[in-house]
Amino acid sequence: MCGIVGVLGDHEVAPILVEALKRLEYRGYDSAGIATVQDGRLDRRRAVGKLANLSDVLVHDPLAGKSGIGHTRWATHGGPTVTNAHPHQAGRVAVVHNGIIENYRDLRARLSHRTFVTETDTETVAQLCEDFLDQGLGRREAATETLKHLDGAYALAFLFQGEADLIVAARKGSPLAIGHGEGEMFVGSDAIALSPMTNLITYLDEGDYAFVTRDGAQIFDAHGRLANRDARTIPAQAAQLDKGGHKHFMAKEIFEQPVVLSDCLNDYIVGDTVTFPDDVDFTDTDRMILVACGTAHYACVVAKYWFEQLAGLPCDVDIASEFRYREPPVSDRATALFVSQSGETADTLAALRHVQEKAARVVSVVNVPESSIARESDVALPIHAGVEVGVASTKAFMNQLGVLATLAILAARQRGRIDAAREAALISELRSLPGLINQALALEDKIASHTAELSEAHSVLFLGRGPMFPMALEGALKLKEISYIHAEGYASGELKHGPIALIDKSVPVIVMAPKDALFDKTVSNMQEVMARDGRVWLITDADGAAQAGDGTWATLTMPRVDPILAPLLYAVPAQLIAYHTALHKGTDVDQPRNLAKSVTVE
Repeated sequence: MCGIVGVLGDHEVAPILVEALKRLEYRGYDSAGIATVQDGRLDRRRAVGKLANLSDVLVHDPLAGKSGIGHTRWATHGGPTVTNAHPHQAGRVAVVHNGIIENYRDLRARLSHRTFVTETDTETVAQLCEDFLDQGLGRREAATETLKHLDGAYALAFLFQGEADLIVAARKGSPLAIGHGEGEMFVGSDAIALSPMTNLITYLDEGDYAFVTRDGAQIFDAHGRLANRDARTIPAQAAQLDKGGHKHFMAKEIFEQPVVLSDCLNDYIVGDTVTFPDDVDFTDTDRMILVACGTAHYACVVAKYWFEQLAGLPCDVDIASEFRYREPPVSDRATALFVSQSGETADTLAALRHVQEKAARVVSVVNVPESSIARESDVALPIHAGVEVGVASTKAFMNQLGVLATLAILAARQRGRIDAAREAALISELRSLPGLINQALALEDKIASHTAELSEAHSVLFLGRGPMFPMALEGALKLKEISYIHAEGYASGELKHGPIALIDKSVPVIVMAPKDALFDKTVSNMQEVMARDGRVWLITDADGAAQAGDGTWATLTMPRVDPILAPLLYAVPAQLIAYHTALHKGTDVDQPRNLAKSVTVE
């Protein structure tokens, strides 16, 4: 959520800041602004809505200067207004901030002698820093003293009047990176923002703060000690933002899935064997603890079936935001596994820290190897999905499933639950999935032909059994996220325990059901729906379609796949249903309202 960029450059910085902020639009935002220093004077421009509005402001009221900071804000404290937009300024200091300052009310009370003009927590940071300047502290000292009084999560960049060669950057619970150029320096929420300017990046560690000048960056740790943080060269493809001829990033990312899944599997499979680092060992594990948020959580629910059925490992699956608050007992033989696309999800990171000293090992499945969750895990497993821009996760979810499936096969082998022949058979099925996904993508037109009618519904139910139950949850989430149609996912057997009361001809029911051991029971549930004038859209394979017979509103015939791995294949129609329904609704597919790509606050 939100995006930060800072530039100490050789050229007029306003257009550079705006262009960098455009690369952070995928995070979600509802206002934007920049501040610069010119001839010692600190000034800013802000606007509500898309960055085009900020560009219009800058056309009519230009902002000069070769030093500046910028921000895209997703409203938390106070609505999306120009007054509440970042950067926030108090006298000689301007601040941009990602995160939440939890003790801002206490700080406001302490600063009651100052005049506040916004509803935000962030203004408190600027006012506090300005107060320290009033007390005679220098700019660097005022910023570091301010940091000592902040509770909560933050990535911060300070810009000062009268100082065109200094940005103070700090992170605690929210990512921030420093970019290195020739006589220029940069600050950004991630490498994507900085990629047009530099590919040499230093990621701040938790609690770090830095004094950034054109000569370089002095970085200090949370204890105020000079810290040596490595600079890393980021591959160009890691920061590419290109729709590749598609109308939306989400469409591009859906169609990238065969390639990225193949890349992912190739990293974890050699021949007929799953290969992971030596310290990924489930031999003595007595329980799996799987923790994540949103779509990643549904990937964990799918993985629960795999770990329990293949490896005989009991699994607890928790939503990260609930996990540590129920104070679950954690065995010292447990493996705690955390899944996050960004690797910065605040709730997931907090849950990881809760079990760090309790579980036998902490494993993370992430898309950003340099992220906080990756760095704080005993073992970090990258999913190799590449940059995902669409807020509704598609290819990252696919590759999360890919890594989790291979992990479950590894655990089954290590625990003696499968032999070499069964492992080879499962790997063969996994390797076939990119081709099957291509076949599923070829069904796009058939899927799209029914979404116009689906887009008129006010509520949609998704049903599934076994590993398809979490896919029903994921399908419902996708539809909610980008079409704004109310949708719920249920285990098919739960239908008669309440949800069937919702069924009538106005409520479409999407049933995800490959022909497996539970298919007959699913057909019975479908009959219950159709007996009440419910419209069933059945997604199954050829055998399932033949057995289900007539009476459905629509039937989508998918390629055959081993039922245990069906979630990877059936993710595709779930995504395409949501995408084409959203197109008919005319909603913002890549940046749906109220949502952020990277949720870095609790």
